[in-house]
Amino acid sequence: MYAIIEDGSRQYRVAEGEKVDVDFRDAQIGNRVEFGQVLLFQNGDDTRIGRPYLEGMRVVGEVVEHPSEKYFIQHFRRRKNSRRFKGHRQHHTRVRVTNILQPGQQPPAQTPPPASTPPVGQ
Repeated sequence: MYAIIEDGSRQYRVAEGEKVDVDFRDAQIGNRVEFGQVLLFQNGDDTRIGRPYLEGMRVVGEVVEHPSEKYFIQHFRRRKNSRRFKGHRQHHTRVRVTNILQPGQQPPAQTPPPASTPPVGQ
């Protein structure tokens, strides 16, 4: 079972349990994120294509982390003593897809993470 969703100006193919990097969202780690713009849904022989979106379909995920990548841009012109070196850091939000919900379905209740217990003997 998988779905194709649209977030911002990009489209992503997602399945339950997969992790996907989307544009940065200001959300705490562990928070629930919902994508309502589902373009396509397929489960075995059941294929649904939206025009442009499927009514009532949603993809629910959980924020896992906020990674970032550093890109370096270098321009060099030989024999001209001309060098330019710039850097850019792109921030993302990594989301684990927990559920692909069909119209009328509700997501399961979100369970809080277990509280950490101190080691035995302290």
